[in-house]
Amino acid sequence: MAKSTQIKNRIRELRFHADEMTQADLAKRVGVTRQTILAIEQGKYSPSLEVAFQIAAVFQIPLTEVFEYAPERSP
Repeated sequence: MAKSTQIKNRIRELRFHADEMTQADLAKRVGVTRQTILAIEQGKYSPSLEVAFQIAAVFQIPLTEVFEYAPERSP
């Protein structure tokens, strides 16, 4: 089973508010595959810094409003 990343994101929510933009539309604008956007949304893949900035630019908001680093806490 693939390990989830510690990077949380709001991509799905942002796509919905952007006239229900599809994963394929976002992928095309960023220059990645739809499967990459899906994996990022599901927390199964952390984007490169460049891709993260490109995603934020598509929505015209700061990077920190798309992604959040949420490390797991130790017991």
